[in-house]
Amino acid sequence: MRIGLLLQRFGWPPGAAGPALARIGRDAERAGLSSIWVNDHFRQIPMFGDPGEPFLEAYTALSFLAAATERIGLGTMTTAVTHRHPALLLKTLTSLDALSGGRVWLGLGPPWHEEEHRAFGLPLGPWSERFERLEDTLALTRQVLSGSTEPFEGKHYRLPEPWFAPSFTRPPPVLVGGAHERRVLRLVARYGDACGLHEDGNPAVVGLKLRMLRDYCAELGRPFEEITVTTYGTARLSATGEPGTVTVAEAARRYGELAALGVHLSIVDPGVAVGPENVELLGELAAALAPT
Repeated sequence: MRIGLLLQRFGWPPGAAGPALARIGRDAERAGLSSIWVNDHFRQIPMFGDPGEPFLEAYTALSFLAAATERIGLGTMTTAVTHRHPALLLKTLTSLDALSGGRVWLGLGPPWHEEEHRAFGLPLGPWSERFERLEDTLALTRQVLSGSTEPFEGKHYRLPEPWFAPSFTRPPPVLVGGAHERRVLRLVARYGDACGLHEDGNPAVVGLKLRMLRDYCAELGRPFEEITVTTYGTARLSATGEPGTVTVAEAARRYGELAALGVHLSIVDPGVAVGPENVELLGELAAALAPT
């Protein structure tokens, strides 16, 4: 079991964002965390804060973190396929992967935040179209990461010459997650290297989702063991376990149950603005789970 850090909040004072983000990256790497993830939105989403608060663009933040760190993985939770044309997204991904030395994950999912799309003038069709665009993007991604430059014809995207000239030593893993998990898990089974499952402290629900994913893999004749199982959720850690928080030992029991179900990586939102103390506690959690 590995632990990743999910960054949700960027409310640093003016001029302090660069040093603060660089320190988080270096602290997370020293603490033994496996990866850092950011939400790919253009403004803060309602469950984590006010839409007017400071918020960083995902791939700009990951590029900055790549320069500030040496080993830690970098990814998005998750990129809505309507945020960028897939050609721009894949060029960004392959460039960042080359510059970071092969540390990038691509997180993809269906778009859901209708107010954000309206505010920024982004196209957003019905759910059926959103999933068609997601499958187009996943199919194109699979083609590009295989090195093929054949013309691509999808339902919504047509690329006559998808020449991305990727220079990676291994294809970046593709994580598929998001709402409407029955439909998402079918796409994981067909296209994904990893699944992104929401966990709300109820391992039984995660177990149910993994059984569904096993069934979809069996339908396609794909070995379930090829898929990296990841979860994401909130854990407010504290050294003493004051109200509203959990100790590292309590969190280790919770995440140990997920490990027993077959979860390889848990991506943790600390529930507050990230600082040295909660990164250190996440490092202790990672160390406690490493033998699991």
